[in-house]
Amino acid sequence: MPKLVKDGVIVDDQWQVLPKPESDASTSVPAGQWLVPLTVWLAQRDALQARTDIGVWLDSDETAEQIGADANSLPVIAVNFPSFMDGRAFSTARLLRERFGFTGELRAIGDFMRDQLCYLSRCGVNAFQFADDQVDLHQAIKSLDDFTEFYQAGVDQPIPLFRRRTA
Repeated sequence: MPKLVKDGVIVDDQWQVLPKPESDASTSVPAGQWLVPLTVWLAQRDALQARTDIGVWLDSDETAEQIGADANSLPVIAVNFPSFMDGRAFSTARLLRERFGFTGELRAIGDFMRDQLCYLSRCGVNAFQFADDQVDLHQAIKSLDDFTEFYQAGVDQPIPLFRRRTA
């Protein structure tokens, strides 16, 4: 079974990622735990909402607003990195946590780098499914602690350093 890093530990990945359909978003979603593309979710929302084994993944050109209030009805939302240089998923993750109050598993999928884990966790991502199955997950966990203090506010530390120093 594939593995991923979730909440700082290595766990079995119970979810499968349904590829984005090229044309018809009404293709049936098989039984089992699936992360479906946003286009499939939007096309089949009423039927899929009744299932507890469905999560949604957002591509980099899709926004948190497109899933909106539906976010809190989902156990997992994934943000996709089509390239490690495409940082739009950082903003999407933060918006899901801060604006839409999503409290479930927020997963990074696709082509992100181990060096980005600390920053992704600051944006609210708590699970990491690497596209490269050769990534040493034990070393990846260490990347979550690359920095011990941050100047900026984040999902994990909403008060910036200058305010914490004066408190």
